[in-house]
Amino acid sequence: MGDSISGLPDEILGKILSLVPTKVAASTSVLSKRWRNLLSLVDSLSFDESMVVYPNEEEAKNGTQRFSDFVDKTLALLRNSPAIKTFSLCRVVKTKSYKDESALVNRWISTAMEHGLLELHLYAPNLGSSVSLDSRLLRSNTLVKLTITGHYDIYETQHVFFPALRSLYLMVFVLDLNRFGQILDACPVLEELTIRRGDFPDMPAISVGTLVEHASIKRLVIVTDHTDHHADYHLSLDYFDIAIGTVRFRAPSLVYLDYSSFVFKEYDVDDFDSLVEARLSLKLWMSTSDYDFDDVYYYGSHGFLYDEPRPPIFGDVTGLVAAIRNITTLHLSPDSLEVFHFCCESMPMFNNLLNLSIKSNKQKGWQGMPLLLKSCPILQTLLFKGLVHKVTNRCGDACVCSPSPSQKKMKMKKKVECCLWTCRVKVLEISDYGGRFRELKQMRHFLGNLECLETVKVGVDPDKNSEFVRANVTALPRLSSKCTIQFT
Repeated sequence: MGDSISGLPDEILGKILSLVPTKVAASTSVLSKRWRNLLSLVDSLSFDESMVVYPNEEEAKNGTQRFSDFVDKTLALLRNSPAIKTFSLCRVVKTKSYKDESALVNRWISTAMEHGLLELHLYAPNLGSSVSLDSRLLRSNTLVKLTITGHYDIYETQHVFFPALRSLYLMVFVLDLNRFGQILDACPVLEELTIRRGDFPDMPAISVGTLVEHASIKRLVIVTDHTDHHADYHLSLDYFDIAIGTVRFRAPSLVYLDYSSFVFKEYDVDDFDSLVEARLSLKLWMSTSDYDFDDVYYYGSHGFLYDEPRPPIFGDVTGLVAAIRNITTLHLSPDSLEVFHFCCESMPMFNNLLNLSIKSNKQKGWQGMPLLLKSCPILQTLLFKGLVHKVTNRCGDACVCSPSPSQKKMKMKKKVECCLWTCRVKVLEISDYGGRFRELKQMRHFLGNLECLETVKVGVDPDKNSEFVRANVTALPRLSSKCTIQFT
């Protein structure tokens, strides 16, 4: 049987080789004379040292030298290649000095960029020290997508110029945020921007005000939270006022926002008139346990009982929440519900909101739920990932929390209109449903008060007795005669 692949035109074989790791593509040159020179047709290079397993430190030193030699030889073979569209480099083992390593990596990048790159992806997850990017590399008339992840330092930004760049992903070890505006200014047609602190334990937190000002950005992802600071609220509010200042957003073309951060002092945001979807994961700097029940007394950090108003919880997201009021889809983390309650002075009307997705867990309460639901007059789909949440006396009539007998009586005496009665939701989705007693009570509450329900989708935990759980849910009374229940 003949070799049908070898009979394909050179251009097709070049495309095929561009889809596999460059080491694999290079190894095909020994198959036959037909394959010997096809590497020059490859337009996508991927050098990934993380795929190499070194049994010991000595072998790692020798192996990384072989990896470096392979990159050098491959780039030399492709010196006369007409075009390289994509260059990806994952460098994981450092054996040279900081300056030598930086010079080596910068040389590889420079050689690749001489071929009119469209995409450049750089990864350095666990080098012993960072690679300092030469500022002269941060300019290209052809690059449309740039990813820089890990132990890279960007100290100088005055030479940056990417007139064709549309997607920028930064998760670098050192980035001077005071010069971050220079990078954005140098990318006039940028449409997608991602800034992440990353999952590297030694990467410094971004704890200063963030400024994103750009006219053409449509998709923005910012992840700057730092869990190590969560318990550091012993610092004075004066310190927070200085260190955790103002976040400013100026992005009139923004369509999608994914924002994860501890709350800042304030948010200065122009109205996101084009924004359609927002995903918020906002976190408080302190525990709210002393704010869950009694409005008069509270226990301070040293365990003393104070008969005076509680100190304010740091942060104000009023400006941010007001700016997203015209969206149609909103995703909230468990922490965000608490932030909406404690750090938002006024809840706007979400007059266009059709889809609301809320993640829940037993450490965070639903204090902000009643007001939020009342502020969504045309809500169609309500999705909960989990129903179990922290019990407080502030969840109102959105749930069935009963913190204590006395508080339950007070709750029953308040004959207020249930927020679910005015909720026009037609589709209710519950994922990670375990069938616990509290979950069943909450399901009863929803089905008995949402009069416009047409479809209820319940994702049953596969580890539970699914038949028993389904039977319990199916037997619950429903206010809406149109309501059908589906299980997944």
